[in-house]
Amino acid sequence: MAIQRALLLIADIGGYTKFMKVHRINLAHAQVVVGRLLEAVIDAGRGRLKLNKLEGDAALFWAPLKAGGSLDVVDLAAHIHSAFCTRRSELNIDRLCSCDGCVQVADLKLKFVAHVGEVAQQKVKRWTELAGVDVIVVHRLLKNGVPLAEYVLATEPALDGARPEVRALAVRLEERFEGLEDGDTFYLDLHALEPPPALGRGTTWWRRLWSWVRLTWRALPYMLGLRTPCDGFRNMDTARAEVEGARHD
Repeated sequence: MAIQRALLLIADIGGYTKFMKVHRINLAHAQVVVGRLLEAVIDAGRGRLKLNKLEGDAALFWAPLKAGGSLDVVDLAAHIHSAFCTRRSELNIDRLCSCDGCVQVADLKLKFVAHVGEVAQQKVKRWTELAGVDVIVVHRLLKNGVPLAEYVLATEPALDGARPEVRALAVRLEERFEGLEDGDTFYLDLHALEPPPALGRGTTWWRRLWSWVRLTWRALPYMLGLRTPCDGFRNMDTARAEVEGARHD
């Protein structure tokens, strides 16, 4: 397996566990809502980032870097966050359903962790996985003490491509992560970087009706028992455990 330097970025939906603890009758709608938010996140990352895989309520992106090269990870995160906020607002404004799974979409948040390191692509049947110690490290960043709901937490190498005025806003996180030197992680408040986007429009009865029809159609396989809610979605703790297991194999 060829080893290459890469930027690793995880976009993680916060409040997902509480959100999915809705009544079972509403779980199908909650599944579809989270799926639409993840679609917005993935679409926003397309072009400059590659999606490696979905991990429960999160998406793992990566981008190969040339020697000495860098990407503005803060700008990337802000762009994806803006798309997430727009989709979240659309779902809320066009909402016709009053179930918990639809009403609570406004409570969902998005946070990011980023790291630059060495990775290798490993083919496992039909899937291509990223392997390496640095893949483990970026997952460890998810469990942190950042006192914000929506933020970018990055290691120092990951911030190399950020604009100087943005880097000046970064706050050092005095927390130890296994595999990293003490004090070489920094976080930024996403709301200090860019305001939540304004849709610039209201809604109409037909938009709300169409939104409800589309939601119901996508939820139908769950309601009919053809699919089980949360199929294909893995908790991030499970994802981290799998990465840890791969390290010891």
